[in-house]
Amino acid sequence: MTERWTILKLLQWTADYFRDKGIESPRLDAELLLSATLEMDRVALYVNFERLLIADELTRYREKVRRRADREPLQYILGETEFWSLPFSVNPSVLIPRADTEVLVEEALKKIDGCSSVLDIGTGSGAIAVALAHDQPELRVTALDCSEEALEVARSNARRNGVMERITCLTGDLNSLPPGPFDMIVSNPPYILSRDWEQLMPEVRDHEPRLALDGGDDGLEAYRRIAVQAVQVLLPGGWLLVEVGIGQAAVVNTLFRAASLTDVEQRDDYAGIPRVVMGQVRL
Repeated sequence: MTERWTILKLLQWTADYFRDKGIESPRLDAELLLSATLEMDRVALYVNFERLLIADELTRYREKVRRRADREPLQYILGETEFWSLPFSVNPSVLIPRADTEVLVEEALKKIDGCSSVLDIGTGSGAIAVALAHDQPELRVTALDCSEEALEVARSNARRNGVMERITCLTGDLNSLPPGPFDMIVSNPPYILSRDWEQLMPEVRDHEPRLALDGGDDGLEAYRRIAVQAVQVLLPGGWLLVEVGIGQAAVVNTLFRAASLTDVEQRDDYAGIPRVVMGQVRL
């Protein structure tokens, strides 16, 4: 006799299976995957605990479970995530936006009065660019990335959130910054040390784009180049804001000052870790 699977039974089985696989939030992941499969929210799952799944639903759900058990990030399986309370499409060509990066957006918005043009270096999914454009209707943002696949995702997210007409996506890297001039530059550059790559969680190490994460031997290659390049395309009084990794803020402070940036400061994330370093081009 074919086994009969209710929503409750399937969630319980999947949560136990994910737990055995070392997944951090087994029950939540199970609920989100089943919600996506059945096209109902998590509240509806609880209301319909005794509902039986049909064969096609079970097949589609099992494929999602298999992918998650292989430690593929939940966001890639679902095809989307949330950042700055906005929906973003994601796939393996872009880094999954993290909540820590919202601190960078917060600080940029504090300094954005009077700004009309922003450059987002390494835009990836477009999370920072779209968030800034969404909150500042007069702002124009140039979103730069060396990956055309990533820029396609950024464009789709700009369209999805109604800001496409104010975001220009350009292919380029730190060797070919657009001339600007810009009132502000923001960036969440790669900052993981190359030697630490194999110690990362499988979700990151095996699935997210290494180009967006690997910061070289000391994790600081991108910061050295950004600090030097930024002062050449920022207007006097313009701000450079970057996200940094754990333990990197002090060194990035020094790099900013060496590049003649002034009023250098930093901001902690909500865990108390220095997460954003900012500096201003001399007036």
